Amino acid sequence: MDLFSPLKSLQWVDRAKLRANDYNPNKVSEDNLKLLTQSILVNGWTLPIVVRPDYTIIDGFHRWTVAGREPLKTKLGGKVPVVIVDHEGDESADVYGTITHNRARGTHLLEPMKAIVKKLMDEGKTVKEIGKQLGMKPEEVFRLSGFNREEFLALMTKDHDTYSKAVVYVQV
Repeated sequence: MDLFSPLKSLQWVDRAKLRANDYNPNKVSEDNLKLLTQSILVNGWTLPIVVRPDYTIIDGFHRWTVAGREPLKTKLGGKVPVVIVDHEGDESADVYGTITHNRARGTHLLEPMKAIVKKLMDEGKTVKEIGKQLGMKPEEVFRLSGFNREEFLALMTKDHDTYSKAVVYVQV
């Protein structure tokens, strides 16, 4: 196998030309599709879709999916970047390609994610910004932040001076 062959085939093609395979076991939530869209909007399109010569997707189904939704559909002009991998009719090699691409991406481990969130917060990033950029709800940021509840609540409200002070009435 020529390791450079797929990149030599890089091209932008009409999204409609591609079709999903019928064996991909990888499913993602709608929240993760939104995060993928956010990633593409912030970072640009960094990873092409891997297809067979007949344009059946080997890897990149979720990138293909979000490319068909707004705002990406318009911003991309209905095109997606692809590389072609030809396993010369060996469908099992295509299946292996799908699974190994998915598994090779791995999962995020807890301790490194905690360190990342803590570093971002130490750099002054807000909970809202971290949540938006990493696709996390405030509770997830809290769990990873290492702050106790009071410290975290203080961070969440530090720029809000519109809250009124509570008045306590003591009955005598």
